[in-house]
Amino acid sequence: MSTTSTSGAITFTGLGSGTDFASMIDKLVAVEQTRITSLETWRTSWTDKIEAFQELNTQMLSLKTALEGMDTTGEFLVKTAGSSDGNVLSATAGADAQEGTHAIEVKQIAKNKIMATTDGVATTTESINTSGASRIFAYVYEGKTYSVAVPAGASLTDLKNLINIDGDNPGVKAAIVNDGTAYHLQLRGMDTGAESTLEISDTTTLAGYGSSDFTTSQTNQDALLKVDGWPATYMSRATNSISDVIEGVTLNLRSAGEADLDIETDLDSVKENIETFVEQVNAVRTMIIDLTKVTTTGSSVSTSTDSEQTQIGSLLTGNYGIQLISSRLKDATAGSAIGFDWATDPYTSLSSIGIMTDAQEGSVTAGLLVIDDEVLDAALEKDIDAVASLFSADYEGSTNSSDFSYASHIQGITEAGTYKVAYTVSGGVITSATINGHEAKISGNTILGQGKGNPENGLLLEIKNLTDGSYSGTSSMKLGKTGELINNLGDLTDSDTGPLAILEDNYNDITDMIDKKIEYEENRITLMESRLRERYARLDALLGYYDNISTSLESQIADLDE
Repeated sequence: MSTTSTSGAITFTGLGSGTDFASMIDKLVAVEQTRITSLETWRTSWTDKIEAFQELNTQMLSLKTALEGMDTTGEFLVKTAGSSDGNVLSATAGADAQEGTHAIEVKQIAKNKIMATTDGVATTTESINTSGASRIFAYVYEGKTYSVAVPAGASLTDLKNLINIDGDNPGVKAAIVNDGTAYHLQLRGMDTGAESTLEISDTTTLAGYGSSDFTTSQTNQDALLKVDGWPATYMSRATNSISDVIEGVTLNLRSAGEADLDIETDLDSVKENIETFVEQVNAVRTMIIDLTKVTTTGSSVSTSTDSEQTQIGSLLTGNYGIQLISSRLKDATAGSAIGFDWATDPYTSLSSIGIMTDAQEGSVTAGLLVIDDEVLDAALEKDIDAVASLFSADYEGSTNSSDFSYASHIQGITEAGTYKVAYTVSGGVITSATINGHEAKISGNTILGQGKGNPENGLLLEIKNLTDGSYSGTSSMKLGKTGELINNLGDLTDSDTGPLAILEDNYNDITDMIDKKIEYEENRITLMESRLRERYARLDALLGYYDNISTSLESQIADLDE
């Protein structure tokens, strides 16, 4: 036999017929391998789409995060508070702060109590407990006694650490201070104000650290101040951080003195927020455009040569999930803000402040948001609060009628929107009421939107006009563009119900199916190759056998001729 088999592999000598069966089988197998190559190419097309979904999802989450940093008026409408004397006070201003100047007079700042041992020790490491047994160091803070056990031989450093690391310590700091000749234990109560207290407890048994061994260097006191000359006598606060005197402003007192405080709107920061909004939206739009664009190649010189043009789609051209996302995001940016009314709100859409989609074909910004700075600057100058509301209104309730007013809503239940309100009064009491066409719950002089699934559910209105008669109007819950986009992005990126997540799951199923096909083909081709090798090995051997017979016969015939 002219074939050999080693470890299950079959090789061909070619001695039987001179035919290279091994090469022939390799080529047959290669032909069959093209099926796997096609499947792998097919699989790659789906995995590329999955990766594109993931990248788009990441970009959308980045947009959502950016918007969440400016979705309240306080975050969007940046205001500054400048002090004429930073040594006296500094201040921060929120969105509720009113622009203007205030004169602040600080008579005294709030202080905490500080006390230290009268007598010191030569070193921080020598023993302060020479009694030979554990002793107690105790103090009273805000009326409650706290104590630590001081072991025999403990040093001043040990005592300081025992106080500071005590898990029950309510806010008293221990430190070691050096007067130049000796080291002393210092205690500081961290709470300021006249009502705060810190004393050494008479339960202390550590010699040299009792109540009479401490000297008070600073006592508790309240801050005393006037704002714009008010009140006639100074107002007092227990802290130097005061946020309940000027609405939206937090004062940080530093020393006694006088200072003027200027509250201003930071126009540059507001405009920067708007530019960030546009940039982040455009980042998502750019990705969608790249994933879905159709490129036309070839020339078009006449109707007869139109066929020379070829249109090439991108990875996700025509994908319904991407179309859905694109459509929802465009609607959110192009439409009127939810709950806004053009009759009462200066600005109701992005286009009204100079932000529009570039619809010019061939433009480098085609399909993206662009800012008309002249229009935007004019809008900011005319009514910056209205611009801020357009972006960051956070379920702000209002009505267009003096007969009733907005009272409250349930966060997470009541939806933003505009609702028709109607009610009837008879005998001075409300006899019927509807909100958004649905019956409202009546309680005294209030009516409440109700009904699971109804957008007005939880909206509470106070009826002002209880004169007999029938009344109607509208109530609105305003939601700015950032909030509207955040809600949309939350839906679109939901890991369970979002379109990208659903498509990714579907495409993963497809790639799993292709993997199974590839596995089937690999097994089939391996089996086919094995059978071919066995078959052609037998043929090679048979041909060798007949070749030997032929050679023998030829030899015998030659002998007869002789």
